Amino acid sequence: MNMPMNDYKGYIRIVLADDHTIVRQGLAKLLEGEACFQIVGEAENGREVVNQVETLYPDIVVMDIAMPILNGIEAIRQIVKYFPNTKVIVLSMYANDRYIDEVLQLGAFGYLLKDSSGDDIIKAIYSVMEGNIYLSPSISKKVVEDFVSFKKDSLEHNLYNKLTNREREVLQLIAEGYSTREIAELLCVSSSTIKTHRNHLMEKLHLYKNSQLIHFAIQLGIVELQSKM
Repeated sequence: MNMPMNDYKGYIRIVLADDHTIVRQGLAKLLEGEACFQIVGEAENGREVVNQVETLYPDIVVMDIAMPILNGIEAIRQIVKYFPNTKVIVLSMYANDRYIDEVLQLGAFGYLLKDSSGDDIIKAIYSVMEGNIYLSPSISKKVVEDFVSFKKDSLEHNLYNKLTNREREVLQLIAEGYSTREIAELLCVSSSTIKTHRNHLMEKLHLYKNSQLIHFAIQLGIVELQSKM
């Protein structure tokens, strides 16, 4: 990389977020090869990465979308809203335009695929630090044009957008198979509060049972077809 270090004052502070330890370790080893990169934290779920941004104030977060407890989309939403000085770069296996569209609309600065080269990831960090949007070279021209020209809407997305941040968190945790008591413990609230959130979810989404909430979450890609470990 030919970017001179003196373009930056001190280190570029980076947090890595992925639910696979081997991915985080590989990224850390790659990025630590750049003299002005400093890995200040790692996270294995969306809630943990938001907490790390709150305490560590990194310049950059490199994160996956598909993470447990709190998915990457909601983590980005919270980071952009509450910590605007931290720039988010998504590193994902998903190349479809819905994900790319949504994270860029939320305020992420980059979107790379997991088959990107190490050089691409390094270039993305430097580019984003300069205030640019960086997209993986392997993302098709059509996908980029779709994002620039219009935002695709659907009934499911319109309904989802009406949910509060806490309702989205509860929806994901229900879909991941957590019980009411477990969700209450994770979110540090009472079980009755979680039941209230679940009732509001069902009202807003026009659904009537947990299985429908789970199906809705899978349709939107909020969770994958697997339960919690």
